[in-house]
Amino acid sequence: MSVHAGSAELADTKSLRRAFGTFATGVTVVTVGGDIPHGMTANSFTSVSLDPPLVLVCVDRGAVMHSVLCDAGQFAVSVLAERQAGLARYFADNHRPLGADQFDAVDWVPGPVTGAPLITDALCHFECEVQRAYAGGDHTIFLGRLVWLSRTDEEEALLFLRGRFRQLEPARNEVTS
Repeated sequence: MSVHAGSAELADTKSLRRAFGTFATGVTVVTVGGDIPHGMTANSFTSVSLDPPLVLVCVDRGAVMHSVLCDAGQFAVSVLAERQAGLARYFADNHRPLGADQFDAVDWVPGPVTGAPLITDALCHFECEVQRAYAGGDHTIFLGRLVWLSRTDEEEALLFLRGRFRQLEPARNEVTS
């Protein structure tokens, strides 16, 4: 089935969300430390530049994370492994506790530079200082300069596609004749 969007479909957020959902992304937990620590699941995270090392994360202006991140001026990103879908669901749940209490149910360590919570056993951790914030419709695009990172190559990443968490299939050996 082929669907062609006109201006009405572009204004329909459900249709637009389904279209955007056809692009597979990794899954992260973005965190802020300090007096009011907070975390949120995000798949709108990407690398921007190697020199200087920059990343971006997009945060809905109505999210608790938005005001906390604006005040903190720094953040951390934990890239989740395929077995960490439960953590992604937890940090996406609007009914979890707020502040430091939300981290009581999670294994984490404070980042060595920002102090922001880093999710234990994540594939990679980035600590960042906010360099710029740009208006992006109903979101703000936070551009962060990396100040610290750690990574492991031992597991596969958790993916998000068409509204569901996914895992990579093991590579199949191709037979050529």
